[in-house]
Amino acid sequence: MALLGVNIDHVATLRQNRFTPYPDPVKAAQICEKAGADGITVHLREDRRHIQESDCLKLKKTIKTKLNLEMSLADDIVAFALKLKPNDACIVPEKRRELTTEGGLDVFKYREKLSRIIPALQKNKTRVSLFIEPDIKTIELSKKLGADCVELHTGKYANLKGIKQKRELERIKKAVQFGNKIGLIVNAGHGLNYDNIKAIAKIKQIHEFNIGHSIISYSIFWGLFEAVRKMKNLV
Repeated sequence: MALLGVNIDHVATLRQNRFTPYPDPVKAAQICEKAGADGITVHLREDRRHIQESDCLKLKKTIKTKLNLEMSLADDIVAFALKLKPNDACIVPEKRRELTTEGGLDVFKYREKLSRIIPALQKNKTRVSLFIEPDIKTIELSKKLGADCVELHTGKYANLKGIKQKRELERIKKAVQFGNKIGLIVNAGHGLNYDNIKAIAKIKQIHEFNIGHSIISYSIFWGLFEAVRKMKNLV
């Protein structure tokens, strides 16, 4: 059975919109866990647009499952991750002006920096994942660099329709199978919602799905507990 990591960034987005003490991401994480979430994911962005360092520190102390920190390769973010010692760290690309992560990490471009950062994080017993496109060569290099996991970017799949979506789904399937074959844990995430998750959840080798925006969005109508429970059942 695939695991569900719930990204609670947009709870903090709502809070930061007015700089109020609510809604509290820590409280949200506790509800998510009670509803069946297997982990809590947060992205500490370079511009601190939602999650803050203080949120990460509180979550590390209070959650019962595991903390997955999405992080860029910026020096201050890496330094904080080494201090925080999250259970998982997922290294992602980041652009200041993007609304959300727009694609997978260019592992070839950053291979030298990754070759230093991955073992440094692992020394703290942090499991390291690279957020990448479902590309065989990129998966191969991720393994060579020592990553424990890869998280396949499903944004393209989520945005396509019809035959084009089916082709992208097949691409993801082949990537998952290859990743498993060479000994990587393979996760998936980005753009997944209550409709498009159904087909991709049938890929049994996917270890974990990390989903945030759709769950937090539908929590407005269903409540957070029920939104997490529904997604957990789907995956």
